[in-house]
Amino acid sequence: MSDENNLESLKKDYKKIQKEYDLPEFEKLNEDFQIEKLAEIETDFLVREIRKFMADKFMNYLRFIESILNPVNVPMFIFSIVKSIGKDEKKKLTGIYKKLAKCEVELIRLDLEFSEDKEVKFVKETYELWQEMKKDILEIINVIKKNWDNKTESKKNYFG
Repeated sequence: MSDENNLESLKKDYKKIQKEYDLPEFEKLNEDFQIEKLAEIETDFLVREIRKFMADKFMNYLRFIESILNPVNVPMFIFSIVKSIGKDEKKKLTGIYKKLAKCEVELIRLDLEFSEDKEVKFVKETYELWQEMKKDILEIINVIKKNWDNKTESKKNYFG
């Protein structure tokens, strides 16, 4: 079967569980979590696989935020980020970090104890949570971007 047919099949399978569980639109989940890649995976547990894609994204953001809040053994560019944000951004990042850490604990529980209902609940709740968090993350990224050149230029003047 071609990749296009696999994707159409995935969308059809998703539509069934979407109606049954009142899940977000396929396109919305795909936009944020690239679930179209599930077309390459054969599974009887579609919701669990969607949750795993969400988990990957959450863990990546958790690690990134952790490296900013606690920059130990991190790539050099993290220090530039740390210098470009203020107390308000750090406070927001701490709040996001706590939410993501709570999600990670729930992910471990879900991995240990499968329940389709709990998987669905996680997907629905964390999708909504992600919609809020990504706005805050984007605001912080915009502050970093805005301050990035200011911080590096002031260093040049200091050393130059």
